[in-house]
Amino acid sequence: MPTITSGDGEIYYDVHGTGTPVMLVSGLSGTGSYWNPNLPAFAKRHQVIVHDHRGMGKSSRSRIRYSVDQMTADLLAVMDHLKIEQAHLVGHSTGGAIGQTLAATHPDRLLSLVISASWTKADRYFRRMFEARRALLTAVGAAAYVRSATIFLYPSWWINQNIGLLEDREKGTVAAFPPAEIVASRIDAILEFDRTADLPKLKIPTLMICAKDDILTPPYFSRELAALIPGAELVELARGGHCASETNTEEFNSAVLGFIARHSWT
Repeated sequence: MPTITSGDGEIYYDVHGTGTPVMLVSGLSGTGSYWNPNLPAFAKRHQVIVHDHRGMGKSSRSRIRYSVDQMTADLLAVMDHLKIEQAHLVGHSTGGAIGQTLAATHPDRLLSLVISASWTKADRYFRRMFEARRALLTAVGAAAYVRSATIFLYPSWWINQNIGLLEDREKGTVAAFPPAEIVASRIDAILEFDRTADLPKLKIPTLMICAKDDILTPPYFSRELAALIPGAELVELARGGHCASETNTEEFNSAVLGFIARHSWT
């Protein structure tokens, strides 16, 4: 199992394909397997790196105070271990916050940035959403938290069409769920995140992509990001929910790979 050491933790990663590196960075669930629907298309053209965030999946279950800065440091450790000087980064949700942080603190490491279904900073809506999810986790438990997450992540039509897949996935997720305190701390980290002051200074080619029916990070967040980042592009998919990279894979892949192609070495 490939892992690297970052601070006092072990970070699991996986590499697919060859070519210009692309870091696919998952959201709050924190597992590289989130990108499985997208890997075949991306790995045909690029060296694709995925990893499990600290605390999640096959990485160390560190009992620390989590932060987006710490998550970014772990990602940099993966890049350094693989001797990747520059890469494209595609970040979903919390991965988009990591992308914003890396662009602000280490812009020389990025060829381009794709921010998918992410946000600027917690507003009243966002805070209520995640405070409710945190309370459900700590008061009721992992099973209720995982089952309810489906409602926030996927549109109704996709849930109805894929209920068997979702129920099987939920069973596996609950069985491998980390201690609740880790997930609660990761929620606290995203509620504290705010890089809005840095965004107007970014000079990296940036694309925002979201779905119009995303209820977890509604499209107004992507529009705000696009307005704040100089020269940024915005793609709004007609539907797909928060996880449009899975539910609307073909359109997502086409938009993101097309953008990356315009900013690659070759």
